[in-house]
Amino acid sequence: MKVPKSKSKRKVFVKTPGGKTIVHYKPKKPKVAHCSNCGDSLKGVIRGTSAQIKNATKTQKRPTRPYGGVLCSKCTRETIKNKARSQ
Repeated sequence: MKVPKSKSKRKVFVKTPGGKTIVHYKPKKPKVAHCSNCGDSLKGVIRGTSAQIKNATKTQKRPTRPYGGVLCSKCTRETIKNKARSQ
């Protein structure tokens, strides 16, 4: 199957049992999620296509703490501290 050249796919070289090396074209992974406050990369948030994210369970998509999937753990701690001080 011949796939046209495209920057939206990545080349994956696969070795067949016959010893030949062929090229498979697979979709690229999206960029990692970032904290909305400091811009640091978020841990515990899956990095997949929209179809993969849709089929993942709720606990795989993001952490279950407050602001999970939006703020990093450091910024979450600071935000909770500041909210407690202001009350």
